[in-house]
Amino acid sequence: MKGIVSGVLAAAVLALAAISAPAAEEDPLKGIKQLLRGAQYEKALPRLNSFLKENPEHAEARFLKGLVLAEEGRADDAQEIFLELTGDYPDLPEPHNNLAVLYAAKGDYVQARDSLLVAITTHPGYATAHENLGDIYARMAGIAYGKALEIDAENQTARVKLAMVRELFSERGPAATIPPKSNN
Repeated sequence: MKGIVSGVLAAAVLALAAISAPAAEEDPLKGIKQLLRGAQYEKALPRLNSFLKENPEHAEARFLKGLVLAEEGRADDAQEIFLELTGDYPDLPEPHNNLAVLYAAKGDYVQARDSLLVAITTHPGYATAHENLGDIYARMAGIAYGKALEIDAENQTARVKLAMVRELFSERGPAATIPPKSNN
């Protein structure tokens, strides 16, 4: 599961920073963000936990902890944090987007789609969520085409469409937000 959310780390950190901290103040998470950019998650997590002990409602710190946990392969723990953030801050699109990434990694494309639709509803201009939604719909299409071929192995139209979907995802590199994995 490594690398799932790293493609959106910088954008998400900047977006949350703009919301949660006044410009005139020193960024209390600056050192932690530097550790994250360097993929030093094992050093960042204790510092985040310490910061959150003193600032338990800090949205950006909680979000960063979710990112760290996801990068460490602790998807269930990350999911719990993102779910809590969506409850506490329903208008922030980033936790919804990252929930979608985690759901997609588990193959739960319906929940991923639903999370992305919420992110887009709260922020219609959130390009990452729109792109991820396109990926989810393509994954769902691939599953449907695969099912059509299970039912009718001679269906050449479904075979061609499935090949196009697979080709679409085979060209994506490691920075892809939604991992190239499907259930078909």
